[in-house]
Amino acid sequence: MKKTSLLAIGVCLALVITGVLVAADHLDAPDVAGTTADITDFYAFEGATADNTVFVANVQGLLPPGSSAQFDENVLVEINIDTNGDLVEDLIIQAIPRDGVMYFFGPYAPTATGLNSTIDANTSLTGQVDISAGGTATTATANGISYFAGLREDPFFFDFNQFNAVIGGMAPNGFNVPGNDDFDGTNVLSIVVEVPNILLGGTFPHPAGTGVEVFNTWVEAKRKQ
Repeated sequence: MKKTSLLAIGVCLALVITGVLVAADHLDAPDVAGTTADITDFYAFEGATADNTVFVANVQGLLPPGSSAQFDENVLVEINIDTNGDLVEDLIIQAIPRDGVMYFFGPYAPTATGLNSTIDANTSLTGQVDISAGGTATTATANGISYFAGLREDPFFFDFNQFNAVIGGMAPNGFNVPGNDDFDGTNVLSIVVEVPNILLGGTFPHPAGTGVEVFNTWVEAKRKQ
């Protein structure tokens, strides 16, 4: 087992099983804002069929068109999946770049949970995809899991300037309708994994008593120590 010690420096949390779940964090995490480990968004939603789930982790927000930004080879992006509701990861999907290729490991059960992680390069579920540049999208599939990594336009709509005005007490009437998408035309570095649900373990009843089965999922950016 190949082990690399990494420490979590950014976290985005969600609970999902049906519909689209979004968690966002643009430039407001003080320890990582504006760095190569800054998580901007995390999405989880039904895939091309109801038998699959798509996870999308975006980092390095507000990149201008034509940006030459690259994934940081010292930053691991780890998607965590909690299948029993105790908010401890039961499965992980890890992605780390090397020489223009994004390498994926999992989903598999981690040997240890929490902020520190290791990579088990011997897990049976591995994949890789060339990191896409510009408008060309390169995808790959292995073991029924599909992969993408590369520059994409930021899909998150947010009236950032008006938000700052509201929380600063400078906008007594609140948000404008319609608002202005201040992220329009900016890019992120995106990691996308579409996984058959059979590989994601179990689910648990929604804590609000809706009768819907769910799992918790969150993403972390972990820098090599």
